[in-house]
Amino acid sequence: MSSLRRLRSDGLPRQWVFRLLASLLVGSCAVPSRAEEPASPAWKAASSQIVITPEDPMWMAGYAARTEPSQGVEQDLFAKALAVEDAGGTRLVIVTTDLIGIPRSLRDGILATVEERFQLPAESLVLNASHTHCGPELRVAKSSVYGLAADRVAQSRAYAEKLEASLIELIGATLAELQPARLTYSFARAGFAMNRRLPTAGGIRNSPYPQGPVDHSVPVLRVANLDGELQTILFGYACHNTTLSFQKFCGDYAGYAQADLETAHPGVDAMFLAGCGGDQNPYPRRTLQLAQDHGRALANAVETALSVAQPREVTGSLRLATATIDLPFLPPPSRETLTDWKGSANRYDRRRGTALLQQWDEEGGLPTTYPYPLSVAQFGGDLLLVTLAGEVVIDYARRLKQELAGDADVWVAAYSHDVFGYVPSRRVALEGGYEGGGAMRYTTLTGPFDPNVEQQIVQTIKRLAEQTADRH
Repeated sequence: MSSLRRLRSDGLPRQWVFRLLASLLVGSCAVPSRAEEPASPAWKAASSQIVITPEDPMWMAGYAARTEPSQGVEQDLFAKALAVEDAGGTRLVIVTTDLIGIPRSLRDGILATVEERFQLPAESLVLNASHTHCGPELRVAKSSVYGLAADRVAQSRAYAEKLEASLIELIGATLAELQPARLTYSFARAGFAMNRRLPTAGGIRNSPYPQGPVDHSVPVLRVANLDGELQTILFGYACHNTTLSFQKFCGDYAGYAQADLETAHPGVDAMFLAGCGGDQNPYPRRTLQLAQDHGRALANAVETALSVAQPREVTGSLRLATATIDLPFLPPPSRETLTDWKGSANRYDRRRGTALLQQWDEEGGLPTTYPYPLSVAQFGGDLLLVTLAGEVVIDYARRLKQELAGDADVWVAAYSHDVFGYVPSRRVALEGGYEGGGAMRYTTLTGPFDPNVEQQIVQTIKRLAEQTADRH
């Protein structure tokens, strides 16, 4: 069952069109006929999507070397929502977006409203970004580092405000369409991601590293209706969404994968949930054809997962938990160091030094920690979904899947809740390089992070997983 709705435009970018889909779940692996419908289905679900492509040219996110705004649209950008509810009324909404990231301010604004309006608490909402580098820059905090003019800052702020309102409406409309649903889970593999931290005599270099750690798994959650008809596909992959670097709006490989799946399955919402791809790149890169090819490769992997003869049935109840922990930075730079940065010939060091000196003067010092949000969602004893903030490196996914291994499959997503910069593992932090701390140059954070943040994050996730474990 599906329907098509158009929201009031109210000056929002482009069309912001909803496609609302719902699906049915039963406890048996066999799909029952209508006469066999259970009186109280185990799950309800619905999904929706809207176009979020900016109407006008905007400054684009992700590459500091850019010197001009966007120059057209190669592919529309989307926000999509999947809502699920168990038999006890516990709900989870996953929102995926073709954006560089979710700013903390955007998340906080949405959370405050959906909790009041839809009784949806923080643990029941996951906001995820595909991390396309061909989307708009909506992180106003980046303006000082990028040196954006006042009109560009105002444009980013206006876009973010309209986006917040529209995502809230998207969430509400999706929750209103919940219908009985069946959920199954399976996975496949795609091979175009490669580690990009090449060890050299001069240190870590951003270049293909075939011997580096990767995670090629493609987890897939399938939502079907009472008749077994596919309604929604939620899938993930751990790889930077950076095939392209041109000046047009585009979802990159993740956008093409979703588009290919929706073309192959008319009326279905295909949703990409970005994984721990902080130190992974798609190779080869830099052409539109390659982005389309990688998208097709990922879509093929999803199709393979969908064709599994005996997918895992998702049963039981939905149990959720979230936490915010203070991740420590290494000792912050001194005022003398910041003054040196302010006078640097490098424009990013100069802008960062200026911003941090101003913060020091206004607040009497610099932050020594960062408030880091993370969450878990236990789907019965069948699937554990871990969602982490920031650009998380692959070590986290590999470690968590190993240490949380049990009866449930483990799915680790990053780029959720708050995308502020890189989150290194202990190994990456000690090795240094871009993900290990070098990328802090392009932020106003006082990092790098202490290498011990990995243990802090992993232990918190393990605690939340234990807290929400299936006891039956």
